[in-house]
Amino acid sequence: MRVAFAGTPEFARVALAALHAAGFHIPLVLTQPDRPAGRGMKLHASPVKQWALAHGIPVAQPHSLRLDGKYPDDAQAARAALQTARPDVLVVAAYGLILPPWVLDLPRRGCLNIHASLLPRWRGAAPIHRAIEAGDADTGVTIMQMDAGLDTGDMLLIERLPIAPTDTTVTLHDKLATLGGRLIVQALECAACGDLAATLQPAKGVTYAHKIEKHEAAIDWALPAAQIERRIRAFDPFPGAASVLNGENIKIWKSEIDSKQHIPDGRHGAILLTSDQGITVACGGGTVLTLTELQRPGGKRLPARDFLRGCPVQAGQCFDGAPASVSAPVSVSAPSSKAPS
Repeated sequence: MRVAFAGTPEFARVALAALHAAGFHIPLVLTQPDRPAGRGMKLHASPVKQWALAHGIPVAQPHSLRLDGKYPDDAQAARAALQTARPDVLVVAAYGLILPPWVLDLPRRGCLNIHASLLPRWRGAAPIHRAIEAGDADTGVTIMQMDAGLDTGDMLLIERLPIAPTDTTVTLHDKLATLGGRLIVQALECAACGDLAATLQPAKGVTYAHKIEKHEAAIDWALPAAQIERRIRAFDPFPGAASVLNGENIKIWKSEIDSKQHIPDGRHGAILLTSDQGITVACGGGTVLTLTELQRPGGKRLPARDFLRGCPVQAGQCFDGAPASVSAPVSVSAPSSKAPS
């Protein structure tokens, strides 16, 4: 089977490597154009491009695949490359470009997508982030036959994966990438044997994983501690949950909740206790959250005890520029080191 591939980030690179290791012939790889990155803003190739070139696989990088769009020459060149490659199937994983009808119709077996959710839940751009943010108990990978809709095609294979209480987008991404690579190999092997059944997505349970925006980084301390804790994990590594303290935008990377602790509601963002274990903050509904890994602008991620040595913080101060005049710190015990369940 001739398998063309379209993908861009690390999630896609893992799948491409799995297809190659399984022995599929890959005549062409599509990936996004090189982008400026780093302090020098030099052009950097995508993980998929780097891997493909290292393994001698031809690469095309169109800005668009729309023949009537802004980059028609790019689209025409990509179509010519795909026609020359004569793929039986096009595997798509986090490519980043919309596939117009001519692409969907070109391979004789169509286009298969590796989607990091249990469809129809979390269609869209950020399924890993949104699953953690929502507090889902599990997620997974769906291998889908692509159609003209947004992640609406028939499901071919699906496998669940539990979300650990300490999972961040980084750790869950890596687990799902490995699972996606294994499932797409399984799907193509089944397809080659004529043993790959398609199932319509149910109409019930559709949700959309909208793209993560930078403004979502700001912590709303009026939310319950459990919801804030999930958002901290969901936004690691991007955009990174943050809150202003003493005029600095502090990134917060890890935290712990203790459901046994309750305080009077209404002091959202107030710092209740500081210790080597963390900075305990008042949240909505009388809940509290202990921040255990933080980062100052231009600094490194640090455990709370090291952060406090370089950035003295006292009970009574408030995040987000709220008044620091708290009548008396609420007495709370030092936080447990156990992660939330």
